[in-house]
Amino acid sequence: MFKTGFIMTNHLYLLSMPGGSEWILIVIAVLVLFGGRKIPEFMKGLGKGMREFNDAKNNVKQEFENGMNEPPKPAASQSDKN
Repeated sequence: MFKTGFIMTNHLYLLSMPGGSEWILIVIAVLVLFGGRKIPEFMKGLGKGMREFNDAKNNVKQEFENGMNEPPKPAASQSDKN
């Protein structure tokens, strides 16, 4: 095994949440790229998408709970199959 003059460190710190100055740069970049008029439309579309996702999630959850609360169906007997 080769020895080097430095210790290997965990590089996951590069994936941390942005700090205050990074958020300011992100907001400025979004304003430059999309402009002031497109941002409300974008946010409206994002809100609609989130609302539709939550509605679909709640519908699936409700269907699952209804399926769990149904009484079990009786098994078919041999005479029913013929």
